[in-house]
Amino acid sequence: MACMTTDLPPLREVINRHGLFASKALGQNFLFDEQLLDRIAAIPGKLKGQQVLEIGPGPGGLTRALLRAGAQVTAIEMDRRCLPALAELAEAFPGQLRVIEGDATKVDHGIEGPFHIVANLPYNVGTALFTGWLSGQEWPPQWASLTLMFQLEVAQRIVAEVGGGAYGRLAVLAQWRAAAKIAMKVHRSAFTPPPKVMSAIVHVTPADMPPGVSARMLERLTEAAFGQRRKMLRQSLKGLPGALDALERLGIDPQRRAETLSVAEFVSVVHEMGLPQN
Repeated sequence: MACMTTDLPPLREVINRHGLFASKALGQNFLFDEQLLDRIAAIPGKLKGQQVLEIGPGPGGLTRALLRAGAQVTAIEMDRRCLPALAELAEAFPGQLRVIEGDATKVDHGIEGPFHIVANLPYNVGTALFTGWLSGQEWPPQWASLTLMFQLEVAQRIVAEVGGGAYGRLAVLAQWRAAAKIAMKVHRSAFTPPPKVMSAIVHVTPADMPPGVSARMLERLTEAAFGQRRKMLRQSLKGLPGALDALERLGIDPQRRAETLSVAEFVSVVHEMGLPQN
C-alpha cells in the first residue's frame, strides 16, 4: 500500500487538473499540507482496518491521509466537481474508499458496526452535524470518536468550562456524556483560501451516560436556559414545565444565570424533572 501513496500526484496538481477551486457557498477551505493531514488522521489512534466516516472530503486531502493510515473510508461529498478526484483515490487504494454523493445532513452512510468520524467540516454545517451526532437517547452511539475541524471560537465553546466567557449550550451538550478536548490548533495560513479566523481540531469520545436522564429534555432545558443570554433562570425557564420546581427542590437559586450552572447541575435538574412527584 505504501508504494501506491508515493505515486499520488501532489494535491495542488489534482486541484488544478480538475479545476477544483474552493466554493465560498459550500464553506470550503482546502488543506494541502500532507504532513499536517497525516497528523490529523493520527488523532483518533490506530485506524488500520477501522471504519471511518468523512464528511465533505473535497479534493481528498484528508481522505489520502486516512487511507494511508489503513482506514476503510466512507466519504460523503455534495460537491459533484470533487467526485473524479475522489474516484482516482479509490483506484489508488482498492477496496478502501466508498464515496457517497449527497448532503451529509440527509443521506444515510450505511456503515455497520462502530466507526470514527474524521472531518474538515464545512463551517456552515459543522455545528448542526456535531449537535446531531451528540443527540438521541441511545448511548453509547455507533461512532467511537469524533475528530472534527472547527473555527477556533466554536472549538473553545465545545470544551469550555463553567464560568468562562465561551461556556454555553454547546459545552453542556458536548460534555454531559462525552469527553471533549482541543487536540490541535490550525493556523489560517494552512488553508486555501485562508479563512478569516483560526481553526482547531476537536476530539470527542463517548463517556458513560448518567442514568435516569432524558437527552431530549436536556436539549430542551439548555435551549431554554441559554436562549435568552444573561437572563435569570426564573425568567428563561418559566415556559418549561417542571423546570423551576426542580430548581427549588435541588436548592438552585432561580436568580442565577444559565452560564453559572455546571454541566453536572444541568444534568441534576433534568434528572429531577424526570422523577415522579407526589
